Amino acid sequence: MQQNLQNKKGLVENVFNQVYNKYDLMNDFMSMGVHRYWKKSLINMMNPRVNRKLIDVACGTGDIGKLFLDTTSKETEITCVDPNKGMVSQGKQKLSNYKNVKWVISPAEKLPITDNSFDYYTISFGLRNTKNLNKALSEAYRVLKPGGRYLCLEFSKIQNSNLDFVYKNYSKLIPIIGQFVVGEKEPYEYLIKSIEQFINQDELIELMEKNNFHKCSYRNLSGGIVSIHSGWKIK
Repeated sequence: MQQNLQNKKGLVENVFNQVYNKYDLMNDFMSMGVHRYWKKSLINMMNPRVNRKLIDVACGTGDIGKLFLDTTSKETEITCVDPNKGMVSQGKQKLSNYKNVKWVISPAEKLPITDNSFDYYTISFGLRNTKNLNKALSEAYRVLKPGGRYLCLEFSKIQNSNLDFVYKNYSKLIPIIGQFVVGEKEPYEYLIKSIEQFINQDELIELMEKNNFHKCSYRNLSGGIVSIHSGWKIK
C-alpha cells in the first residue's frame, strides 16, 4: 500500500533534514510533553524482559531505545534504525553512555537485517512516513523471531467529536510553532497532512493481519490522538 504524499521525491528526507537538530525540543512543544507518556506507555505495553533483543525502526533520536534500556538493562544489545543521518547523529549523542547500541541508516521497507533476529520490533511515529506500508510491515515480520512482537505507536483517528474539533484547530498552530522553534514551518505542514491522510486504527489492523501478524490489537491513548498497535509473529 503506497502512500502518495510520502512518495513525492525527496519530500520526507528534506523534512527531517530541516528539523533533526531540534527534533526533541519540537516534540515537547507540539505535544506539551505528552509524547513522553505515549512512549512510556508503549514500553509498559511491551513489558520487556532482560536478554531479549529489540530493533527500533524510524528511531529518531533514540527515545524508545533509551526507555527500553532503562527498563531492562543498560548492558542489553539493541539496534536503532533510521533513514536520516542527522537524526542518527543526534541519537548517538543522546545515548552515548549506552555501549551496546547498534545504529543503522536504512528505510523501514528494506532493512539490512537477517531473518528471525529480534524479539521486539518497535516503530514510533515512523510508519506514517514510510513510502509503502505493506513493505514496512512485511519487513517487520521478517526480522522478528517466531514468538516476537510488533509494536507501533502512531498518530491515529480521534474517537470523540469534541476532542477532534479542538485537536484539528490546535493542529493549525503547529506550523506556526515550528516557524518559531525551528525556523521552518514547511516540515510541520507536512506533519499535519501526513496525519490527516494516514489510515485509521482498524485499517492498520487489517494490514497487519494481511502481513501474517496474529493476535492483532490496538490501544487508543489521549482519546485516539495516538494509538499503539500490537501483533505477534507466531511461526
